[in-house]
Amino acid sequence: MTFYLNVVSAEIRIFSGLVHSIQVSGSEGELGVYPHHTPLLTTIKPGMVSIIHTDKKKEIIFLSGGILEIQPLVVNILADTAIRGSELDERLILKAKNAAIERLNKKHDEIDFVLASSELSQALAKLRVINLMKKTV
Repeated sequence: MTFYLNVVSAEIRIFSGLVHSIQVSGSEGELGVYPHHTPLLTTIKPGMVSIIHTDKKKEIIFLSGGILEIQPLVVNILADTAIRGSELDERLILKAKNAAIERLNKKHDEIDFVLASSELSQALAKLRVINLMKKTV
């Protein structure tokens, strides 16, 4: 059995097609979604969606956050940013992570702290995706 998955960011539709299942980082924890899942609307946190295609191949897409809508045979992910795991640049992400940590360690106002925390969270989520990609290759 399969269901239709759409992964859309503000810039592009990154994935659209039939899949066997997905796993996504919801705001309340990890969600496994299969055909005929109970309808649900929730936010997603920075992390990933792991897609199991109909041919059982696995694909990972980084999500910066957004909305997950589940219907019995259609799932929509509306992400702020979505990047295929294979397109992430580990060197640039490590640089962004270190810059965010440096900003957090300096004296700053509350707004700068929130921005730096968000940047660090996104960098760490991207690094988790990269590490998962390395394990599955």
